[in-house]
Amino acid sequence: MKISAVIIAFNEEAKIADAVRSVGWADEVVVVDSESTDATRVIAQSLGARVIVRAWPGFSKQKQFAVDAAANEWIFSLDADERATDELRDEILSLNEPDVAGYTIPRLSFYMGRAIRHGNWYPDRQLRLFDRRRARWKDVAIHESVEVNAGESVGKLRSDILHYTFEGIRHHADMIANRYAPLSAEEMNAKGRRASIAQIVFGGPIAFIATYIFKLGFLDGLPGFCIAVFAAYNVFLKHLLLREMQK
Repeated sequence: MKISAVIIAFNEEAKIADAVRSVGWADEVVVVDSESTDATRVIAQSLGARVIVRAWPGFSKQKQFAVDAAANEWIFSLDADERATDELRDEILSLNEPDVAGYTIPRLSFYMGRAIRHGNWYPDRQLRLFDRRRARWKDVAIHESVEVNAGESVGKLRSDILHYTFEGIRHHADMIANRYAPLSAEEMNAKGRRASIAQIVFGGPIAFIATYIFKLGFLDGLPGFCIAVFAAYNVFLKHLLLREMQK
């Protein structure tokens, strides 16, 4: 089967080269650039990627645009801060014409210089290899994901996508305060969900205990503790913002 690797990017000159190189085995690489002001496009083109410039419409819409712009029906979707491992490449290239709509792939994230293998962060399976005739990106404001058509089945691959996530503690905190929590609150509000005092008071501590204790986040050392704290902060803030919207 022929595969198109698709990547969305905005001002990713420090990361785009490694992302493109990691999918150099694909039959084509498509980079959809959201009007970067740095060298993202030049670097991607120099590595053989087909670059399309398009104004930013949101994550799901941009990723679906990249899928629709690809030349092949089978799509491998990657973010600019992710890498396909050699083991994943070999596993994908060994597939015969599949009888499934797509495959989930475990994603291994790196945080504070450490691979995170516990908590909510691993295996963090993502449906990233799929037949675009039988699956598409779900149009949501946050936590976008690929959704297969009704009645379709999904397989599992063993090898990892590597995810080089937040660039530091400040970046992590900023992303929660300015993206994750506000967008989650807006989505919950649109669905008619209400924020209770109990959710605001107890939601954060429950998230911390679940992440750090029950999901073994403590085995990831200090990074695991920080992840659990930020998980609690995200839950607290999104419910507080939801309540503010409803007041």
